[in-house]
Amino acid sequence: MAKKTFTTHPWQVREDSLDPETLGVAESVFALANGHVGFRGVLDEGQPSASRGTFLAGVFEYHPLSYPEGGYGHPEHGQAMIDVADGTVIRLQVDGVPLDVRDASPTRHERVLDLRDGTVRREVEWRTPAGARMRLVSTRLVSLSHRSATAIRYEVQAVDQPVQIAIRSELTVNGTPPSVENSDPRVAEALGSPCEPCLRDSQASGGHLVHRTRESGICVAAAVGHELVLPEDADVHTTDSEDQIATSITAELRPGGSAGFVKYVSHAWSREDPARDLRDQASAALEGARHLGWEGLVAEQRRVLDGFWEASDVEIDGDPELQQALRFDLFQLLQASACVNRAPVGAKGLTGYGYSGHTFWDIDGFLIPAMALLRPQDAGRMLRWRSSGLDRARKRAQVLGLEGASFPWRTIDGGEASAYWPASTAAAHINADVARAFAFWADATGGNVADVGGLELLTETARVWTSMLHRDHEGRCHLYGMTGPDEYTGVVDDNVFTNLMARRNLRWAADACDADPESRRRLGVPVEETQVWREAADSMYIPYDKVLQVHPANEGFTTYREWDFEGRQDAYPVQDHQHYAKIYRRQVVKQADLELALWWCADYFTPEETARNLDYYERRTVRDSSLSAAAQAVVCARAGHLDLALAYLREAALVDLQDLQHDSEEGLHLASLAGAWLALACGLGGLQVDGGKLQLAPRLPAQLARIAFRFQWRGRRFGVETTPAGTVVRLLDAVTDAGTGSSAMEPDAEVRLTIDGTEYAVAPGSPAEAPLRSPESLLPPPEQPAGRAPGGHPA
Repeated sequence: MAKKTFTTHPWQVREDSLDPETLGVAESVFALANGHVGFRGVLDEGQPSASRGTFLAGVFEYHPLSYPEGGYGHPEHGQAMIDVADGTVIRLQVDGVPLDVRDASPTRHERVLDLRDGTVRREVEWRTPAGARMRLVSTRLVSLSHRSATAIRYEVQAVDQPVQIAIRSELTVNGTPPSVENSDPRVAEALGSPCEPCLRDSQASGGHLVHRTRESGICVAAAVGHELVLPEDADVHTTDSEDQIATSITAELRPGGSAGFVKYVSHAWSREDPARDLRDQASAALEGARHLGWEGLVAEQRRVLDGFWEASDVEIDGDPELQQALRFDLFQLLQASACVNRAPVGAKGLTGYGYSGHTFWDIDGFLIPAMALLRPQDAGRMLRWRSSGLDRARKRAQVLGLEGASFPWRTIDGGEASAYWPASTAAAHINADVARAFAFWADATGGNVADVGGLELLTETARVWTSMLHRDHEGRCHLYGMTGPDEYTGVVDDNVFTNLMARRNLRWAADACDADPESRRRLGVPVEETQVWREAADSMYIPYDKVLQVHPANEGFTTYREWDFEGRQDAYPVQDHQHYAKIYRRQVVKQADLELALWWCADYFTPEETARNLDYYERRTVRDSSLSAAAQAVVCARAGHLDLALAYLREAALVDLQDLQHDSEEGLHLASLAGAWLALACGLGGLQVDGGKLQLAPRLPAQLARIAFRFQWRGRRFGVETTPAGTVVRLLDAVTDAGTGSSAMEPDAEVRLTIDGTEYAVAPGSPAEAPLRSPESLLPPPEQPAGRAPGGHPA
């Protein structure tokens, strides 16, 4: 399998040549988005391509689900993100010969994602069959401030001979059927042309298309327009059909002459608004973009990114590849969330069709906490979408015979879309993962969870746990038939991660209700109910193996047969080579499960227990999931294994730039990218905000000379810098809107925090300085299964 490589640069991701075998990875890496609209990094001419796509967050279509054996409560239909009106294709012919990089053999083909400008620039130089030298430069932008606006600046130049050029700039609907995981032919039929036309019109160099999805009933409008810069006597005309608007340009170019344009595209969608209103919305957004013009859009983009990097930049001295990767990761987090509104963020964001565009607990567990510390206003919008699904979650709980609310494993519209219940409905931990996102946001911002719909959500998730609990004769509470984060150990009793998270969920709900008596009364939560929650939390059974002195991932896990790691080093991912009936009965871990509990529920474990558990599960975790490395990085850092922590941090950060999971062509791994930043801040930085207390425990691996990162906490911005000489924490400034409506503190007020357990005060112009503590490892660095050492090695 060919491996994609990008040039290492502190502020750019650069592709110096085009590799047809790794087109899909490049299309994901060069994708541009803003959380509302996004498109993959396909070539301007459309082909060759692995998977084209332009997406709107929340726009999807239903499709049939197949069940060889029917069952009560199975989801009735699947959901898949679809390609909306695609304006990225610009076809070029020179003297009647189409530009096709497979035939043209470019002498130069370069693409650059600029992390400070927020653009992707492509330069191509080639010779036509007649020997004419040609040059093409195109630059793409998806606005981070004007959510519906996208633009492409396109210029073609005849370098040394006169030529005739013909350009066809398209806006196309139903052009690219989505890739789906289901081979049922009914799925392909439902998604092949999912949109039916409603309205269309065209003008001299643009027009509008309005379509509605056939089953989900979502209306989508798109508008396109061009600002042309052409030689005299150029011919321009626009045609339209039900599914396409195409502007065609024909011109004669002299040697050194050029032709080009700026192409603006805007989108609008709704399930409620009529087609004409959406057409007008898209038209208004288009005119707004044209009024700003290309230079205005670029200036706005730079302004947004200057502010983002000022508040969020990461600096790594001693590992330039990791430095680049972490900045790329942060840029992708911004692209996934900057303009998201009333829609979910999928596990792949808007970068590809992976997982059919569904959102999972990955987003609640990794992306929202990261954004709560980086751009809490974005995290707040994601939480509001999650809380808007409460009614659907209540209905799902009723189907399951439970009280409260049960959130879906995978979804776009808020309803369950997974047809495989052992890894979905049985994975009830998602309810606590969702609750944690709200609790984390409140701790990080000082905000009231009720402002983002969190109090009602915490209440209903606490109720679903109490209705699932089983009490034994000693009064202990158990959770039976659960699947934890590790999907290689399914439908088990007393999964430690699930039990601990359920316990925390019950306490979060009780604390939130006690802190807001008025809202508590409005929601009808009696004092007696919160007392039941607290008693259930206190009585939660947590398995422990006294012989091995570790916590089994679930009751009996440490008695399962061992996996033959030595004999199966080439059989990964395990699920592709062995049946789940066998996997479920062995000590093989797909993704860090108990180790994730060591991070998210760290206060439950003693340092000795953490060390022993880490040693035990490192030897059994194969990381067939991209969610593992970040959690392992954090726990290894806290256990004093800094070299191993850095290796896992690199794997999480480079998962897409090095295609470590061999599936980046399907879209980027947002949770791993968010997890990489968390691994740096919460692992090597030791950052914790639980209970509203700001704590740090900085660590510096020997391979690095310096680590610096920034974050927001309760309306203030902080900078943390760690070198061998020690750690300096600076209070940078106050934030007028930290996602909670206003700054939580006076701008000049000092902030008290702890560094390695010692309390310090930090104020503007008066940083806190602490010596660098040498980590204490209670056990030697743990080993990994044969052949499964951390990836992301230096190129």
